[in-house]
Amino acid sequence: MKGYRKYFGKKILWFVITFIAALLLNFILPRLMPGDPVSMIVSKQAQGLTEASAVKAIYDNYAREFGTNRPMTEQFVTYIGNLFRGDMGTSFSQYPRKVADIIGDAVGWTLGLQFPAIIIGWLLGNLLGALAAYIRKGFDKVLMPVSLFFSSVPAFGMAVVLLVIFSINLKIAPVSGGYGFDMIPNFSWNFIMSVLQHYQLPFWSIVIIAIGGQAVGMRSMSIYELNADYVKYARFLGIKDRKIVGYVFRNAMLPQVTGLALSLGTMIGGALVAEIIFSYPGLGTTMYQGIKMADYPLISGTTLIITVMVLVATFILDIVYGFIDPRVKAAQFE
Repeated sequence: MKGYRKYFGKKILWFVITFIAALLLNFILPRLMPGDPVSMIVSKQAQGLTEASAVKAIYDNYAREFGTNRPMTEQFVTYIGNLFRGDMGTSFSQYPRKVADIIGDAVGWTLGLQFPAIIIGWLLGNLLGALAAYIRKGFDKVLMPVSLFFSSVPAFGMAVVLLVIFSINLKIAPVSGGYGFDMIPNFSWNFIMSVLQHYQLPFWSIVIIAIGGQAVGMRSMSIYELNADYVKYARFLGIKDRKIVGYVFRNAMLPQVTGLALSLGTMIGGALVAEIIFSYPGLGTTMYQGIKMADYPLISGTTLIITVMVLVATFILDIVYGFIDPRVKAAQFE
């Protein structure tokens, strides 16, 4: 038990240190971008005004409200204080909407799209990879090059290919959006069907890439384990092949579990470009709009969500590994 406490204590300490560093970077980096977002807002608000003092008064009012006229250290302290109260600030580009509300509307779309896509891609990829390693012969000769091809294609590349084939050429899928632009979100059957139609291409662009990468990884690990000494020794002892294969694939799954955890942790950042390609109303499109408009609070809010998910996924993975991996267990009690 003492070994576990020491192991978990180190992980928690590094989690806290990394989180603090991430908070600092999430605040500073967007503010290093060129341009003045307040000027962009004032240019819209002051259209038609010719008096310089009136324009300046509008500028000063927004600068005070957003805090851009204060020193960077003071802005950071205010940002942290607001963050611990659940306030990510007010969006520059969608004023007066709160960043937390914008992210709250977008994160559901992203999770609903990417979580099922990653899980299904992971399951199918590992199943195909394990079968390729065990059966070999013709199945492996076909699966391996196909998986290598798809694993080397970036998510946005697959998104573009599917968009061109099914939306532009065949015209059997919507080009962009999460639902029809002439519709208001509700629980009607027409709206649900529209969401499902717009869901297909972004979903499969992520699934296909995930299947390719997972199949390649699982095949390699399974072949390595099948040729390990303990497998040869077990077969020499006459242990049934079904039981041996169970141990082989359980050991081969450990790196794949790592990949799944990291994929889930980075899903908000990993395939966001696919969302942008399809103009899907998730966090990818939200962050892209924030970058275009130099919306510091919105950029900081979306990148903070990505950072937290990656850190939490990595932390949970380390904790789970401490229980399921015999090598980690042994190290804890040395």
